[in-house]
Amino acid sequence: MPTIYLIRHAQASFGRSDYDRLSPQGEQQSAVLGKALTERGLKPTLVVAGAMRRHAQTAEIALRTAGLEVPVDVDDGLNEFDHDQVIVAYKPAYKRRAVLLADLARSGHPVRAFQEMFSAATEQWAGSDGAGYPESFAAFCQRSEDAVRRTADRLGKGETAIVFTSGGPIAAVTSRLLAGDDGLWLKLNPVTVNTAITKVTAGRSGLTLVSYNEHGHLDGTELLSYR
Repeated sequence: MPTIYLIRHAQASFGRSDYDRLSPQGEQQSAVLGKALTERGLKPTLVVAGAMRRHAQTAEIALRTAGLEVPVDVDDGLNEFDHDQVIVAYKPAYKRRAVLLADLARSGHPVRAFQEMFSAATEQWAGSDGAGYPESFAAFCQRSEDAVRRTADRLGKGETAIVFTSGGPIAAVTSRLLAGDDGLWLKLNPVTVNTAITKVTAGRSGLTLVSYNEHGHLDGTELLSYR
């Protein structure tokens, strides 16, 4: 049956003004991912990526390392939600990046403080009706599922697709396949590992989740990251 491998992008440049590019560690993760794809013996008939730079960079390095010469189609339905807008809706003063950075610095533990603030911001977004947000949580989850289903519709019997996307869309699709709704997203999204692989099959009964957040290719290394 058709199989889709959903891959979260490698580590982006957390804390930098231009988040949407891979960090040096992210580049290493992408190369390790490429070796893992080779070890799995994957020969995709289709490769799709979101429209973000970190998606494209992860795909380019991983596919090159794996020796896979497959064109990468772009589907912006696989893009991550706009985390800046979610944060600003939670605390409008954070529209000024300097205010956010100052608050984080004053905490004494900026990474922990950011995570706590971001968790509260996403919880508010997920529990809202979408008012005040450019994209509602429900709309985000739906377009994530729609993008994966578009990919599935392009696959024939026994064919394989590799999809480079973000943790949010993967968590959205996983929640719907496991629970039938978006209720698990808040628990799944924070634990999605950079370059982790989620396997989904497509059959007569629809999409089926086979595995979630596989990251064995990072075991024994110092490359494991969540942001």
